[in-house]
Amino acid sequence: MRDALAPLAEALSRQVEIDTAEIAAGAEEEAAELVAAARQEARSILADARADGAAQARADAVTERVHAERRARNTELAAQREALDELCARSAAAVRALRDDPCYPGLLDRLSALTRSAGGADMVVKEQPDGGVLAEGRGRRVDCTLSALAARAVDALGAEVERLWAP
Repeated sequence: MRDALAPLAEALSRQVEIDTAEIAAGAEEEAAELVAAARQEARSILADARADGAAQARADAVTERVHAERRARNTELAAQREALDELCARSAAAVRALRDDPCYPGLLDRLSALTRSAGGADMVVKEQPDGGVLAEGRGRRVDCTLSALAARAVDALGAEVERLWAP
C-alpha cells in the first residue's frame, strides 16, 4: 500500500512545494509592496514635516522681525523722549538762571503787564519762587512762570525739535 500511495504522496508533496513557493512568492511580493508603501508614506510624512517646519520658521522669523522692529522703535522713541526731556530741563534751568540777572526786575514788570493784558486789569499778579509770575482773577489764570515760559518755548519749536535726533 505504501508503494501504491507513493506516487500520490510524491504528487502531493510536489504540489505542497509548488503551493508553498507560490504562497512564499506572494507573501514576499506583498511584503515588498507594503515596505514600498511604508517608505513612500515615510517620505511623504518627512516632506510634509519639512514643509511645516519651513513654514513655521518663516512665520517665526516674521514674528521675530516685527518684535525686533517694535523694540527698535521703542528704543528710538525712548531716546527721542530723553533728548526732549533734556532740552526741557536745560531750557527750564536757563530761564531760572534769569533770576540772577540784573535785568530780572524789568522782566518781572514786563511779565506782570503781559498777564494783566492777557487776563484783564483785575488780575492779581504774584511773583513765584521759581521765577516769573502767576496771575489769577475771575476764573482765569495766566501762567507766566519761568518754567511755563520755557515749556512753551520748547513746544513752540514744533517739528524743529526733531533736529535733536535727526542724523
